[in-house]
Amino acid sequence: MLTLGPLEFDVPAVMGVLNVTPDSFSDGGRFVGRDAALRQAEAMARDGAAIIDVGGESTRPGAADVSEQEELDRVLPVIEAVVEAAAIPVSIDTSKPAVMRAAVRAGAAMINDVRALRGHGALQAAAELQCPVCLMHMQGQPRTMQQEPSYGDVVADVAEFLVQRVRACVAAGLAEERIIVDPGFGFGKTPRHNIELLANLRQLQSVGRPILAGLSRKSTLGELTGRDVGERLPASIAAAVIAVMEGAAIVRVHDVRETVDALRVAAAVLERDGD
Repeated sequence: MLTLGPLEFDVPAVMGVLNVTPDSFSDGGRFVGRDAALRQAEAMARDGAAIIDVGGESTRPGAADVSEQEELDRVLPVIEAVVEAAAIPVSIDTSKPAVMRAAVRAGAAMINDVRALRGHGALQAAAELQCPVCLMHMQGQPRTMQQEPSYGDVVADVAEFLVQRVRACVAAGLAEERIIVDPGFGFGKTPRHNIELLANLRQLQSVGRPILAGLSRKSTLGELTGRDVGERLPASIAAAVIAVMEGAAIVRVHDVRETVDALRVAAAVLERDGD
């Protein structure tokens, strides 16, 4: 069981991706609008998602910035509808303090920040809200992060960054037991970096916080398989299973039902190994 303040998950847990954006790399435009988003959230809940991650701004490479008001207009009706209609916690995928605050007021139970609360006012907002937070590693910014990313040792560099961000959050007053960390697959990393991180994911347990892994439909899987983004389900499932076998507590995915089934098999093996 994973406990993050008021949230409790059986692990491995699946976080379902719900992008209410026109331009996300995988599902942009599919769930724009309250009704379409609610239907998708309800389907993911039935399929076994433990939490729904609602995002109103694309963070794909080269993505354009979205204004605070536009992001609020996209996510708030969806969060309110999902909280009211589906018995499943909601996470808000944002880096903007105003969106964090409004989303939590609307019923969101967790903040998922690709910038690890480094934006102006974000750390203060999270400390005030005291809800669970996911801190992600990203080298650079979404517009430019894939322009020749480099590391001395990607695993050690990511681990050190996450340790420092956890410390900063605790120093700001955010309870450590409410923090999880994400190595940021695909965010300022080459395919080689992503494979190195996945192969050594267990080393990130040295950070001392539960790990979330998001590899679903990522470009690295396309590089490895030669498949377009809509054809990466088998690769995404394989990556999720490997992540869990290497210590991830939560996997963030687009294809909930298939991933839940695969992780049930992985969990059975992990439980046997623990006997």
